[in-house]
Amino acid sequence: MSKTAITAAPILPVLAERWSPRAYDATHEISQHELLSVLEAARWAPSGNNTQPWRFSVATRGTDLFEKIRSGLGGFNAAWSPNASAYIAVSVTTHHADGSPVKSAKFDAGLATSQLVIQAHELGLHAHIMGGIEHQVLTEALELPAGVEILVVITLGKVAPATSLEGPAYEREIAPRTRLELDEIVLTGKP
Repeated sequence: MSKTAITAAPILPVLAERWSPRAYDATHEISQHELLSVLEAARWAPSGNNTQPWRFSVATRGTDLFEKIRSGLGGFNAAWSPNASAYIAVSVTTHHADGSPVKSAKFDAGLATSQLVIQAHELGLHAHIMGGIEHQVLTEALELPAGVEILVVITLGKVAPATSLEGPAYEREIAPRTRLELDEIVLTGKP
């Protein structure tokens, strides 16, 4: 399925073609090379003062950790996501060594996550970022230390036909991609 964005100006094809599926090929096994490639892309994201506050917990389908992460997903996400090849949980360190807060931690993790997702698409994979998660369940399942906060979980894998889904998941899968228009998000400074 193609969901190429209709843009007001040309953008890179990898950006225009990227979208977040829910239908994944349950037979695809992600390679170590693919995982290293997406994580390496995330590693090289910009960050405030080069703090690199992002942390990734990686679990491939069929492992105990994959099931632990699944148990921390919201009901809708837990229903469609298990066919993905991997889950990547994104967390951040919240404080510097001196105890002061890392003010840009979530923004920086967003940049790293974006690069991970774009690299996945470049490799012929798809990713879907899920915010519908049980933070405390995942914090415990991932054994995150104090000062590390879970943000989102990403699915990663090969896309499958939308017909592998049912109900609301299918409806969302076949819906066209939409975004607010530029004039709705670009602030001009006028009252």
